[in-house]
Amino acid sequence: MKLGIDFGTSNSAAAAIVDGQVVPVRFGQALQFRTTVYFPETMRDPDDFSLTPALEYEVERLIDSGRRDALAAGRTPNNDSLRRDAIRIVRRQWMEEQVREPRSSAALLQNAVYGDEALDAYFLEGEGSLVQSPKSMLGYNLHPRARQTMTGIATHVLEHIRLTASRQFDINIRHATLGRPVQFRSSIGEAGNAQALEILQTAAIAAGLDSVDFLEEPAAAAMHYHVSHDSRHDTVVVDIGGGTTDVAHASVGGSAAPQVHRAWGIARGGTDIDLALSLAAYMPLFGRGITRVPTHHYVEAAMVQDMTRQREFRLHKYQDVPAPFDKRLQALQDTGNTARLYRGVEACKIALSELDRHQDALDFIERGLGVDVQAGALVASASNYLDELEGLLAQVRTEMATAPATVFLTGGMSRAGYIRDTVAAAFPESRLVHGDPSFGVVQGLAWAAAQDARLSDG
Repeated sequence: MKLGIDFGTSNSAAAAIVDGQVVPVRFGQALQFRTTVYFPETMRDPDDFSLTPALEYEVERLIDSGRRDALAAGRTPNNDSLRRDAIRIVRRQWMEEQVREPRSSAALLQNAVYGDEALDAYFLEGEGSLVQSPKSMLGYNLHPRARQTMTGIATHVLEHIRLTASRQFDINIRHATLGRPVQFRSSIGEAGNAQALEILQTAAIAAGLDSVDFLEEPAAAAMHYHVSHDSRHDTVVVDIGGGTTDVAHASVGGSAAPQVHRAWGIARGGTDIDLALSLAAYMPLFGRGITRVPTHHYVEAAMVQDMTRQREFRLHKYQDVPAPFDKRLQALQDTGNTARLYRGVEACKIALSELDRHQDALDFIERGLGVDVQAGALVASASNYLDELEGLLAQVRTEMATAPATVFLTGGMSRAGYIRDTVAAAFPESRLVHGDPSFGVVQGLAWAAAQDARLSDG
């Protein structure tokens, strides 16, 4: 048996073909789980940091480098500022070292908790570490030990999927087709795609898979759409997820195999709307736009997927910020509270996709504190993403000779009316077909995996 795995930014799922039918893997009572991992063991406290002779040497090296850079730029170096910045960098590197020590990695990953249970356990325990959406970091410029840690996290997520599927199907699963976006989120351009695939390949083998191949997610969705249509026609698949937006032009249906002609993608998705909504509707309660706290502090607090930014946010001092924002920011720094806030932002986005108004209590920050968000705030928060989506779809339409017969819309964000309207407007001559928002890709991956397994056996 060969498994299809959708290792998603927000949620992950898996499925296989049994007796000619797609059978999803069950994770408890659910068919998917939030791509979130909780490590119960407490990480090293930042207050344990002290300058050893080796660290002091590194500080001096950074000061010398900063002084040379300043002189080369025609600036007068400020020794106090240079030392303060150097210590901050060394302290951050020291914290990251503690997370990535073999002692930490082995113990923490072995006791990991996954999905919504990870959030619940993190909130209950009030200590440990939470990693949300690790897929979103795979294409970033990673220090070698950071890469090792991300590989370890991906390994345990994939191992969790493989073992769960093996128990359900009563067979030791050793082969899989893994979905991938057209463009991973990346800070290093095309090299980020190669790095992300290398990490996932390494993680899959370490997770107990003997072989793994990759299929672009819109191509997988095209495979799912193909098996349900008898007549051959052209379609454009639009797959909008948490971290990426992928599009494919394919010929599907009929007795011939589906043919993907071309794929496009951008490293943007639902999490970008989450960030914009958090900054616009929630962060003013913490002084954004009111105090002199730099905007990037609020971005660090909102981006729960970025472990480095989360650590940076927890290191800031807010005792001099005017009341009541000082206490609120300090409360937001408490363990688990940025994750609680993000969960609220996600719920707000989903609610406002259907309702005109959403209220959210923030008693975990301050008794009686809450936010009242109007639907217009979501529209405004989604505007930048929608502009990028419109641009991508316009490019697709321009590069196609004729309009497709259908546009197949899938992915978690496809539930939102403003997404459906934007996609429909880009292809007015085509019939819009709504796929399964959560499982369109994984079903296609299951079909692709089964087809490849048959070819290998033959």
